[in-house]
Amino acid sequence: MRKSSRSTVDPFIVMDVMEAARKAEAAGEHIIHMEVGQPGTAAPQAAQRVLAETMRKDAMGYTVALGLPALRARIARLYGEWYNVDLNPERIVVTSGSSSAFLLAFTALFDAGDTVAIGAPGYPSYRQILKALSLNPLDLRSAPENRLQPVPDDFADLDIAGLMVASPANPTGTMLDKPAMQALIDATHAKGASFISDEIYHGIEYEAKAVTALELTDDCYVINSFSKYFSMTGWRIGWMVVPEDHVRTVERLAQNMFICAPHVSQVAALAAMDATDELEANMAVYRKNRRLMLEGLPKAGFTKFAPPDGAFYVYVDVSDFTDDSRAFAAEILEKAKVAVTPGLDFDPERGHGTLRFSYARFSADIAEGLARLETFMRKYGHL
Repeated sequence: MRKSSRSTVDPFIVMDVMEAARKAEAAGEHIIHMEVGQPGTAAPQAAQRVLAETMRKDAMGYTVALGLPALRARIARLYGEWYNVDLNPERIVVTSGSSSAFLLAFTALFDAGDTVAIGAPGYPSYRQILKALSLNPLDLRSAPENRLQPVPDDFADLDIAGLMVASPANPTGTMLDKPAMQALIDATHAKGASFISDEIYHGIEYEAKAVTALELTDDCYVINSFSKYFSMTGWRIGWMVVPEDHVRTVERLAQNMFICAPHVSQVAALAAMDATDELEANMAVYRKNRRLMLEGLPKAGFTKFAPPDGAFYVYVDVSDFTDDSRAFAAEILEKAKVAVTPGLDFDPERGHGTLRFSYARFSADIAEGLARLETFMRKYGHL
C-alpha cells in the first residue's frame, strides 16, 4: 500500500543509540547510559502505594477527557506553590505524556501548511510531529551568545503562525529569564502568532527557579509532564494549560484522539505531587551529577559547553574532534562502552559537531562514564 508523504519523518536518533546500546548489553557488555533523558529512579514510593490500594477497589476505567478533577485541582495548586500563579483548574488538560500534548496543541492552534518556529538546537520530536501534521517546522538557528535560546530578532522578518520555546531546554539545559521570555511572548503576539512553552523540565533547576509563561500571560499554551521531575517517564502522563476559550476545543480533540490519559497514571501522578522528600532526594543526585559533569568533561577534553541551568544534560561542541557526531558517538559506544547522543537529533544543520551527555542516572554510573570517556580520549589521541 502507498505511504503518506506526512509519514516520512526522520528517526529519533537517540532511540537508535538506545537500541545499539541494548544490543551491546545483550552481547555481555557493560554500557554506561548517558544518551537517554530518563531518570534512573522509579516513580515515588507514595505514588506506587496509593495506586496499589486504588487498584484493589477500582476497575480503573475511562476518566473524563480533561482528566481527574482532583488531579487538575492539584496541578493548579502547584502553580501557586511554585510560581505564585492563581490558576483556574478548568484550564488544565491532563494528557498522555507531553507527546500527546504536543499533538493536541499543534492540532488546536494550526492549520495544514502553517509555519511554526522552533529553536535549534531543540527537542527533535517537535519537528517531526509538526511534519506529520502537514505543518512546516522552521528551525531558528539560536546563537551561543544567547545560550542557544531563541530571541525576537531570530524571527523578526519571518511569517510564522506560532513559536515553540523550551526552558529549561533539551539538549542544552539553558533557561529563559523573565525579560527574555516576555520579549519572545510580545514579539510572537505582535505577529498574531501563538506562543507555546514546553516546561517539562521545571522542578529540575540549580541556581534559579524556572519561569513559567503563565507568570507573564494567559494567552499561551503551556505543556508539562510527570516524566522528569516526578520520575514517571513510562507512565505516560502529563498536562497542558490553555486559555479558557480554548478548553472546549482541546477537550473535543482529546475525546476523539485519546479518550483520556491512563487512569492508573493519573492516580499515581496525584499521589506523586506530594512526595516532596523523595523528589528532592532525586534532585540532590542531579546536583551531584551536574557537579561531576562540570568537573569530569573538561578532564576528558570536552570543554566547549555552557553549564546547564536546569534539566540533566550537557550539550558539548566536539567540532575539534569530529565533523560526524553520529560516527563519533558510535565509536565512543564501541570503544568506551558509553552511550551518548549525536547532536544531529537536535540540530540538523550544526549537530554534526555536537554531542549531548545526559546525567540523569545514578552518580556511580556518571563517575564511571566520565572515567571511561577520559580513558578513551587519551587512548585514541584526542587529548
